[in-house]
Amino acid sequence: MATKSLARQQMLGRLFIYSALLLLALYYLMPLWVMVTTSLKPLDEIYSGSFIGLPQAITFEAWSKAWSGACIGTECTGLRPYFVNSIMMVVPAVLLSTGLGALNGYVLTKWRFKGANLVFGMMLFGCFLPYQAVILPMAQVLGRLGLSGSIPGLVLVHTVYGICFTSLFFRNYFITIPDELTKAAQIDGAGFFRIFLSIMLPAALPIIVVSCIWQFTQVWNDFLFGVSFTSGSDTPITVALNNIVNVTTGRKQYNVDMASAMIAAIPTLLVYVVAGRYFVRGLTAGAVKG
Repeated sequence: MATKSLARQQMLGRLFIYSALLLLALYYLMPLWVMVTTSLKPLDEIYSGSFIGLPQAITFEAWSKAWSGACIGTECTGLRPYFVNSIMMVVPAVLLSTGLGALNGYVLTKWRFKGANLVFGMMLFGCFLPYQAVILPMAQVLGRLGLSGSIPGLVLVHTVYGICFTSLFFRNYFITIPDELTKAAQIDGAGFFRIFLSIMLPAALPIIVVSCIWQFTQVWNDFLFGVSFTSGSDTPITVALNNIVNVTTGRKQYNVDMASAMIAAIPTLLVYVVAGRYFVRGLTAGAVKG
């Protein structure tokens, strides 16, 4: 009798937990549902119906217009050129910040020098600097380098700002790798870069994935740096999306706005859908090593 009562309590407990999780999932997925359904509706249906309901007639006209025909300022080019700008920005920024962060973490853990803890502390402090605090210094530096208002300048900004985070990731991961590995490699004649390339990087694949996902998300979704350090046709997709949504003539084109938002969000959504589990594994890998 007691066993049946306990089983019933466990079943009710699971039912409560799953119901709560389902409600929370529905709550957080509702904006995505509204975006998708609205983007697939004709404009007349949106104005005569609701945002939440399914479309009566599915159409991808809004997606086509958002991609290649929506007006951004005086140019009706859609998001396509700005999507390319974001790709040109995010790929080198992620690779550079991850590579430099890996090198910093390697030096701070396996080639320690006097003042290493102070240097790491200063890098850690950089993680807490808000974007607004670095806008003016960054603008002055970009102006002196002749990179103002350009994609390469934005790459430099995101690389410098991201190094603090990537260095933290790799330092905390590399510190769990036994020093005996590097000492044995030194005895065998391996140098600084040979140890880094042949031992440390292959062992750091989980944290490399974490760093790339983190930086990709931060750089792709950034708006403040994009609107501050670029202009005109060199702006990233987040700035172009803001211009599409906030600049409207005639009736508000909700379907085009939602399609534009989905286009801008798809890369980060795909990254987390495809590599989300590796992100979690990478974050926990350093905690369970050694």
